[in-house]
Order: sequence, then structure tokens, then C-alpha cells
Amino acid sequence: MTKPPVGSNRTGRKLGQKVKKGKLKASSRRWLERHINDPYVQRAKLEGYRARAAFKLLEIDEKHQILKGARRIIDLGAAPGSWSQIAAKVTDSSDGDARVAAIDFLEMAPLPGVKILQLDFLDDDAPRQLKEAIGGTPDVVLSDMAAPTTGHHRTDHLRTMHLCEVAAHFAIEVLGEGGHFLAKTFQGGTEKELLDLLKKNFKQVIHVKPGASRSESVEMFLLAKHFKGRRAMSAEEHEEDVAEGEYQDDGRD
Repeated sequence: MTKPPVGSNRTGRKLGQKVKKGKLKASSRRWLERHINDPYVQRAKLEGYRARAAFKLLEIDEKHQILKGARRIIDLGAAPGSWSQIAAKVTDSSDGDARVAAIDFLEMAPLPGVKILQLDFLDDDAPRQLKEAIGGTPDVVLSDMAAPTTGHHRTDHLRTMHLCEVAAHFAIEVLGEGGHFLAKTFQGGTEKELLDLLKKNFKQVIHVKPGASRSESVEMFLLAKHFKGRRAMSAEEHEEDVAEGEYQDDGRD
């Protein structure tokens, strides 16, 4: 069971540390203080994960079991690689039999059992390269992609939602029947067209916010479970599936 970290820790570092003023801007100092005192950051270091984001995925999986039995996983927006670490472990991936493909435009240090593409997912050739890298049909598509922030909330929301939509279309194209799709989104409403698309193609669509997401953060995750499989659908079937598709907004896991 994934338990939330508590104030005490086994790293030897005390919580509540202050950062000396020095030459840092006040905003930078506050960010650094929050980071070094974050129990999830400390726990990630203790357990060997590259980022605190590992616990977001672990908490979601603990409740929704999206990684159970997964044989191949694609990780979009993977850097620095904590989700890929988990994916490699659950799929028993190795360098000789890589079952995890990861992509990010940022450089990412090598990970055992993970084929890494340093490439923008929006590049026209990215989907083909990912399908070749995974070497088979994935059971899970993960996306922690977010557009670089501009400081304008509406613009940032729209840009990240575009990435979520592109990732959803990719997942529908490559997933095996029964597979799952998990993607970062922001509070403020998921576009109706995207929800309709997911409800058409998956048996259940849920918004979740794991405990490891900072309370002040507007990020949430859109989870689409049990891919129905690629099949021709008439307009009538489409409307029926959208109307009957199961949708929930958990708010917080």
C-alpha cells in the first residue's frame, strides 16, 4: 500500500529548513524551501525514484489498478523518468527485452529496460518511432506532458489540453483492447470533445487528483480505463456510447 509520507523521515534531513537569502530572489527562495522540505521529494530520494511524481502514479494505480498485468507501456513527457522507472519494474522490462518506450524533448539519463526518444511528441514522426520502440501493442499509455507555462492561466490551460488531446488520439491508435490511458490535465474543465472521444472508446472515464499532487496545484489527471478496441462505429452507435459512457469526477483520490 502506498502511504503518504509524514513529517518525520529517514533521510536525516529535518523538515522546515530555511534557505539563506544570498542572491536568490524571494520567489526562488520560497520555491527552493518548499522543494527541500517536501516529504515526497525526500521519500523519492530514499526509494530511488528520479522525481516525486512517482508517487502520483503509484497512488493512482493503488486505487485503479491500471498497471496490473501490463506487458508494455508508453510514457509521454517522461523526463526525468520516475514513471518510466515504475513502468520498467511492473513490465519486467530489460535492455535485452525492452517493454517500455519513453519520449521527451528534454534530455533524459538512460534507464534499464527503457527505450528513450529525445524528441518532441508533436513531431510528425514521433508516433511511428514510439510504435517501433515499444515492439508490440502497449497495455498502458501514460502522459505527464504539460506545455511550458507562460504565466497566463487560460493560455497555459489550452496548451496543455491540446497535448492531452493529442495523447488521447495516440492512445486510441496504439492501445490493445482493455488498455488504459492516463494523462495530466488542469482544473478548469476538460474539453467536451475530448471527454466524448474518451467515453466513446473507453468503458470508464475519471478525473483524479492523487494526494501527491500539491494541494495548491491546479493539475489533475484524466484516466480512461478499459479500451474498447478499434472497431467501426456508426453515428448512431457513437451517440449511444457517448450517452451511456461511464464518467466520474473523483475530485481527489
